[in-house]
Amino acid sequence: MNDLSETELTQRCANGDRKAFGALLARHQRQVFAAVFRILHRREEAIDVMQTSFMRAYEHFDRYDPGQRFLSWLYRIAVNEALDQVRSHRTAWQEATADLIDGHDTPDEALAHDQQDAAVQRALMGLKIEYRTVIVLKHVQGLGYDEIAQILGCPAKTVKSRLFTARQALRDELVAMDRL
Repeated sequence: MNDLSETELTQRCANGDRKAFGALLARHQRQVFAAVFRILHRREEAIDVMQTSFMRAYEHFDRYDPGQRFLSWLYRIAVNEALDQVRSHRTAWQEATADLIDGHDTPDEALAHDQQDAAVQRALMGLKIEYRTVIVLKHVQGLGYDEIAQILGCPAKTVKSRLFTARQALRDELVAMDRL
């Protein structure tokens, strides 16, 4: 199944092939988890939301439009689930744990990178959820404006506006943290 294209897999899913659906999820699981985790910032909740999203995608596969990328459709479900989770719990965010060392030349450089990454993550968590979401989708997941607009169900102009405001707010958060 791994050698089949996304189009072939989605066609098989439309015909009720559960293995094809599993292959699609396996292809995109890491990307979906990364996006959801960046929004929720809690591993257990991110896993729960990702699993719920996959179940919803399976249950509502008949709503999938083969004219769009499967990953975009899956992102939309997952992001909506994550936003619902935030709205329903309104819990305090916890500080991120440092990422694993990612191949820097020296331990000092790795520590500096981890500290910078943790500072950006803390600042990101200080943003309103709609701003955090567009930053994650654009800068972490690398999606385009139109794709983000499709995922969030709003015009691309709104995405651009939110992203502009989000970047300013993130900068302000980082500057404020630097002053402490």
